[in-house]
Amino acid sequence: MKAMKRYQEPEFLPWDGRRVPLTFLSGYLGSGKTTALNRLLAAAEAPIAVLVNDVGEVNIDARLIRHRHGNTIELTDGCVCCSLSDGFGAAFDQLRSRATPPNHVVVELSGVAEPDRVLPWGRSAGFKLDGVVTLVAVDQLADLVTEPIAELTIMKQLVCADLIMLSKVDLVSPAQRVAAEQLVRDLIQKGLGEKLATGGIDPTTTPIVDTTGPTLASTVLQLGGGRSGDIDELPAPTLFDTHSTEMVPLPDPIEREDIDHLIASLAPGVLRAKGIARDSSDRRWNIQVVGRRTVVTELSAPERDDPTDLVVIRANNLSG
Repeated sequence: MKAMKRYQEPEFLPWDGRRVPLTFLSGYLGSGKTTALNRLLAAAEAPIAVLVNDVGEVNIDARLIRHRHGNTIELTDGCVCCSLSDGFGAAFDQLRSRATPPNHVVVELSGVAEPDRVLPWGRSAGFKLDGVVTLVAVDQLADLVTEPIAELTIMKQLVCADLIMLSKVDLVSPAQRVAAEQLVRDLIQKGLGEKLATGGIDPTTTPIVDTTGPTLASTVLQLGGGRSGDIDELPAPTLFDTHSTEMVPLPDPIEREDIDHLIASLAPGVLRAKGIARDSSDRRWNIQVVGRRTVVTELSAPERDDPTDLVVIRANNLSG
């Protein structure tokens, strides 16, 4: 990824003060990030934006593409895929110039990017950090970490992650998969020993989950999915899926401290949760959980959506 140019934040907030959730997708070269993005774009039912280094790397189904212009691909459902070739500032400015904001932005970091260096962009005008998801290819991890530079990069990507997803699991034996997860845990501990930046979370408790479920990658990156129409739909979740989705009722009203208690009471294995709560003073609270990162923020007037249930995605086979 090119070095960021000097950039000046816009003086006025876009979209009347609304802030769009921003997810960073991290992972070393060959970890499967582009595959995850393809699943996300194929499953999206609400407009999202995907920022990538090279739009040509994302092999989008031609039937989903409305038109191309420059380094941007407009999709038929309002989604957009933009290039990061001119840097974060230019890409974010391009999104801010749109009259209607996307529902979510996913940024694919380069294979050698260090997530802690880009986290400040989660505070850029019009956006808010939702989390860092790091992909790890289990079939090549052991070989990669024998090279010191690759090992250091992977450690930085792991200790900063809110959620770690193991890819290429179908290419290894069950014993090799278990060994790869243990190696991930060992690398996190080593990174802590070397005092690598963690992004303000405790990486020893970061959930680790396989991407083997047919809809897991897209579901975790964006709550919801299931495109209808003439495009081949993704397979429906099956008994062999590694995750489940449930709706947890949020009392209306519910006080701020009770929101914390409700989140803490959720069963183990939560990968993702999202909802909007209202308290007795009619304040609205946005609840976002990505792995071990939990953020509850009061919504400003332009963001005062109606209260919802809490959508919770949980791993069925979470270990560690």
